[in-house]
Amino acid sequence: MDDDRRTFLTDLLTTPSPSGFEAVGQRVWIDYVQEFADDVWTDDYGNAVAVHEGDADASIAFGGHADEIGYIVRDITDDGFLRIGSIGGADRTVSQGQHVTVHAETPVAGVIGQTAIHLRDVGEEEYEDIGEQFVDVGADDEAEAGDLVEVGDPVTVETRVRPLHGTRMAARGMDNRVGIWSAAEGLRAAVEADVEATVYAVSTVQEELGVQGAKMVGFDLDPDAAVAIDVTHATDNPDIPGKRVGPVELGEGPVVSRGSANHPSLVELARDSAATADVDVQLQATGTRTGTDADAFYTSRSGIPALNLGIPNRYMHTPVEVVDTEDLDAVAELLGTMAAAAADAAPFGLDLG
Repeated sequence: MDDDRRTFLTDLLTTPSPSGFEAVGQRVWIDYVQEFADDVWTDDYGNAVAVHEGDADASIAFGGHADEIGYIVRDITDDGFLRIGSIGGADRTVSQGQHVTVHAETPVAGVIGQTAIHLRDVGEEEYEDIGEQFVDVGADDEAEAGDLVEVGDPVTVETRVRPLHGTRMAARGMDNRVGIWSAAEGLRAAVEADVEATVYAVSTVQEELGVQGAKMVGFDLDPDAAVAIDVTHATDNPDIPGKRVGPVELGEGPVVSRGSANHPSLVELARDSAATADVDVQLQATGTRTGTDADAFYTSRSGIPALNLGIPNRYMHTPVEVVDTEDLDAVAELLGTMAAAAADAAPFGLDLG
């Protein structure tokens, strides 16, 4: 990954973007893609779209979601602590003992409290639900805390982007900054190759709350096909339960999903494009649903052929998600090749003749 693309990824990862509060993160993405897109626009909820206008009568959208999980202030106690709720699928087992930022009018530093081991009944602990946990911002009482924050302010864990050995890196919010990074880089490749199809790059909002942004964008754009790029579980670390040890490994390439929302024509396009680009891909079964924006795209309007393209990710929904940047480069190359082939591959509907 070259320096410009690495800087873009780091900028995305270091910009808080909890579901429902994505505006600052979307601005980072827009500022990047507008350097090469033919046009960029947003809708009323902050979904962002960039386009390469092709000459052929075919269109394909590459989409990731901008939002991340987090917390929200739901109450201020008499003694100045903040009771919180979840934004998306926050994991109660990793939240306590973390540095956080409350995104008030002026950001406020805090910590999610964890009673010291010396004061607990060791061996009898249970993980408290998020709603029973609290943020300590250092205030002495409700009035002092109320001068700093308001009910409804979002909260995110404060972490760093850290390079690990080789081409791997760790950060909060890989889910799904790597997806919107990939959508942008897929569009860049389409622009540089001046592909015949019209190609959209999409950065959606509120995926973690039920693929809400993709429902809006899918209806609005109505492309001929849509590829949702999102993280998927790498199952190659030691504590994966035996029944879940599966085919997805970090550094072994993008993951093409088969089943449910994944249209056979797009699965074929992805696999053929991978062969053309000499990109290794992995396969994943999604028998019921993908759990990604693909589930919204394929039910928009009368049905948009869709595909979930996965990026292997360890420790999802924790502050230390890990990806391999070689997988990211491979996804970008694969998307560029799919864009180049899209005009000839369209239309994408099943031929039942």
